Amino acid sequence: MSNLLVLGTQWGDEGKGKVVDFLAPAFDLIARYQGGHNAGHTVYLSGKKVVLHLIPSGILHPGKICVIGNGLVFSPQAFFKELSDLRGLGVKVDEKRLVLSRAAQVIMPYHPLMEKISESARGQKMIGTTCRGIGPCYEDKIARWGIRVGDLLEPAVLREKIEDNLRIKNKIFEAFGFPPFSTEEIYREYADYGEKLAPFVQDVSVFLHQQIKAGKKILFEGAQGALLDVDFGTYPYVTSSSCTAGGVSTGLGLSPKQVQAVLGITKVYTTRVGSGPFPTELKDETGATIARKGDEFGATTGRPRRCGWFDAVAVRYACRINGVDVLALTKPDVLEELREIKACFRYRYKGSVLTDFPSDPWILEKVEPEYRTFPVWSPSIHRLKNFEELPSGFLDYLHWIEDTLEVKVALISTGVGREDMIYLKDEMKKILGEKAEFLGRE
Repeated sequence: MSNLLVLGTQWGDEGKGKVVDFLAPAFDLIARYQGGHNAGHTVYLSGKKVVLHLIPSGILHPGKICVIGNGLVFSPQAFFKELSDLRGLGVKVDEKRLVLSRAAQVIMPYHPLMEKISESARGQKMIGTTCRGIGPCYEDKIARWGIRVGDLLEPAVLREKIEDNLRIKNKIFEAFGFPPFSTEEIYREYADYGEKLAPFVQDVSVFLHQQIKAGKKILFEGAQGALLDVDFGTYPYVTSSSCTAGGVSTGLGLSPKQVQAVLGITKVYTTRVGSGPFPTELKDETGATIARKGDEFGATTGRPRRCGWFDAVAVRYACRINGVDVLALTKPDVLEELREIKACFRYRYKGSVLTDFPSDPWILEKVEPEYRTFPVWSPSIHRLKNFEELPSGFLDYLHWIEDTLEVKVALISTGVGREDMIYLKDEMKKILGEKAEFLGRE
């Protein structure tokens, strides 16, 4: 059996939480490697909606160990709220089930304000971030001003780093008319966090290597999506982390060889939150219908998502750069109210045909998508669990996606519930081996 990476192949919000929740029983550990509490992974547990922001979705399965890697930016406030919410649902979460990297960067109280100032300064060109301090925390990491989880455990180091940061940052805030932050207040708050976090904190790279040597298998959980990757996404309209496959190594301290298979998740349509180019966007009643039927509102912010047709050019690009082995399709039942379904298979730009995703957003803003049209299938596939029950119209659409992307589908989500999943065991056996037998059972 392989260690498996699960990641999104679009602009995020593809349904990673549900897929990770479904796959978790076949693994020993679930490890997240990037992002922050700007990501929201939604899982339905006994009909109740659970949104996870920092803790991997596998925490809902008893006995699974979850890991928060050094590639994340970590909000103590968000973490402890999530911990409290999970315990309120009866989920056992302690230091035996949850490990936090001592090298993860900490979001400090001044980071959200820095982000608001930055977004405001962009005017019409704002990125559309969550303003939760994610970007500025990553900026401090790269600029070598960052405060890490391990620093919270050492009071003298913590105080000195806060003083060093505020010496510069308070001058910026004062220049924009904001009052300065207090070193003492931040120090007391974050030293207290350090004491409470201490039981969870480990060197994650060492921990994971020990687990691998002991024969344990890891499910790597990505956040956001490949098209939001800071290097390979629609820059500058991207997140601040490496959400593609390469981020696993840098975000957890593992060799790339430890990622032995990749499962990509894609909706059968496309959504995007915030600003940035979106070739297949629907700004009409069809887009509004998809948003309403698909409940396309951000799990973290509640912001409405922009909706559009499936973009095979974009997803094919994501499959290529991540080495996707199999796909999970999500939300196909959302399209069943429409009169017809369209899917983009190539772009036109200045009279030329583009079959590869352009790396420059100013090109992507001007491309014209070319579509293939499909009839809406019948009967409904909502909540179906058997592949044999799928209508021929949907199978035509599915096979077109497989042929166009040159990747086979192994999972089909047919509803929001954990049990609403069609599981193609033969495809999953190619990457999970005998462990594939554990999945898809009632």
